[in-house]
Amino acid sequence: MARAPSPAAVLLSVHAVVFDTDGVITDSAPAHAAAWKEAFDACLAVHEGQRPFDEADDYRRYVDGKARKDGAAAFLAARGIDLPEGSPDDPPGTGTVWSVAARKDQAFTRSLRTAPIAVWPGTVRLLHVLRDARVPFAAASASRHATGLLSGAGLLDLFTAVVDGNEARRLELPGKPDPALFTEAARRLGVPPGDTAVVEDALAGVEAGRRGGFGLVVGVDRTDTADGAAALRRHGADLVVSDPGDLLISGAN
Repeated sequence: MARAPSPAAVLLSVHAVVFDTDGVITDSAPAHAAAWKEAFDACLAVHEGQRPFDEADDYRRYVDGKARKDGAAAFLAARGIDLPEGSPDDPPGTGTVWSVAARKDQAFTRSLRTAPIAVWPGTVRLLHVLRDARVPFAAASASRHATGLLSGAGLLDLFTAVVDGNEARRLELPGKPDPALFTEAARRLGVPPGDTAVVEDALAGVEAGRRGGFGLVVGVDRTDTADGAAALRRHGADLVVSDPGDLLISGAN
């Protein structure tokens, strides 16, 4: 008779787990990348000699996992575009870093009204197994949409705690690769970082887990390529999986 899946031994070596949201739980990375492209390409169009934003390489290298303003600033700096920082209240546009970030958020919010965000089935299976094993877990994301996406997917009640972009702003937490977001999630779980795992697909997030002294940093490489896995390991992943569902084991009696 087949046994129910259980967490792999590597997860049982810790006492709690913090999951990133975009790309780990929800399949929202493509929608984020498309929204960034809309915002950045509008800005690049007013600067001569600029190639368009690349939704794969540029997204992963400069904005994935970061707070919106930090991601906007990192990409613009990489292209040599020096905009004033502006204010968080700046309307969507191209004149300040905050206005570019606002344009991205406007585009992403619009996409949510027309195309629902899917979840990764392997991660959902892992969440249910961890709950049954009484391993507490939290979601942590730089996105202010994270809680709404989890709620819309019917997953929010599974989590002991959620620290999203709204909470990060309220608490004035610095963005990844600073570990503050993950550290706050571990605090809410009541488990020290050294006894907590981080599951993350973004390079900045993996680096945050390493900097925060987390007991286990799991990199998720959805591209399932040698280069993707190597980059995650360079930034601090202890192991790399193609899907969090790979952290489950099953057997037979």
